[in-house]
Amino acid sequence: MTTEGNIILNQTQIEQKVRRIAYQIYETNSAEKEVVIAGIIGNGFVFAEKIVGILQEISPLKITICEVIIDKKNPLKPISTSIEIEHYKNKSLVLVDDVLNSGTTLIYGIKHFLNVPLKKFKTAVLVNRNHKKYPVKADFKGISLSTSVKEHIQVEFSNKKAIAYLI
Repeated sequence: MTTEGNIILNQTQIEQKVRRIAYQIYETNSAEKEVVIAGIIGNGFVFAEKIVGILQEISPLKITICEVIIDKKNPLKPISTSIEIEHYKNKSLVLVDDVLNSGTTLIYGIKHFLNVPLKKFKTAVLVNRNHKKYPVKADFKGISLSTSVKEHIQVEFSNKKAIAYLI
């Protein structure tokens, strides 16, 4: 790990948060046959993969994973997904990211999916910072932190390790 800062979530705590979020997603979608987990490119997708792993272990649901390709520096650029629209149309979908900072990335991700008829739409994040400039919320969250504007959250996923820092 390369980041210096205060550890807010260690490996074990992140694993517990992933498991809890997976159970919440399953409870919310227990009447569904299939759920699409859409992870935002980068750490959002890695976090989504971890959730999918637990969902496949605990539920009979058919789980489809999808990567949401968004330019985080310029979210107005066209957004695409790693699977065709037909694969998530009229299904329950959960949009996943690692950290909800200002809400910019999540709101543009949501905007992309508003153009598609979905059965259910929810959001999930590992860390919710409570500094939103957009009216977006996380339906499933690992931890909520009230931080100063100058502080940042960094989540690192590498090999089989995961850690979240406040820097």
